[in-house]
Amino acid sequence: MSETGVPTRLFAVLLLLWLLLNATLSLESLVVGVVVAGIVAFFLSASLSYLSGYRFTPASLAATLGFLGYFLVELVKSNLAMATIVLQPRLPIDPAIVRIRTGLKNPTARLLLANAITLTPGTLSVELKGEWFYIHWVVATTNDIEETTRTIAAGFERYLEVMYG
Repeated sequence: MSETGVPTRLFAVLLLLWLLLNATLSLESLVVGVVVAGIVAFFLSASLSYLSGYRFTPASLAATLGFLGYFLVELVKSNLAMATIVLQPRLPIDPAIVRIRTGLKNPTARLLLANAITLTPGTLSVELKGEWFYIHWVVATTNDIEETTRTIAAGFERYLEVMYG
């Protein structure tokens, strides 16, 4: 999708969000929503170009919800795992920089993957070179690229592939 479609899609998303949050279709609410969404879309569309690669389909919207749910589950699991490690006196860690391969082609999808990895405790995205991510992993269980990719990134990638292609 071209950059010219970003304001339109941003407007649609903001208006939909406004209507959902207000839970009413009154004329006043609709007019205010259209005006506010229009102004925000006009001024912010250039800085929110990540919407240009997003597929606005029912499948991608479902994948977005799935991605958020998966991220929250992984966030809780990782927090509990890191708390367990920190509370153990001998500190059972095996830190390493591991390499994973991503099949994601869209730069925004790669950015979201890197951020999801970084926001999950115990992992930190260090560098992205082409299809390779370099990740600092506090408890590296393997150096095998395929297994590491499955462990760290595959769950996120399956949703991002649907969202961004």
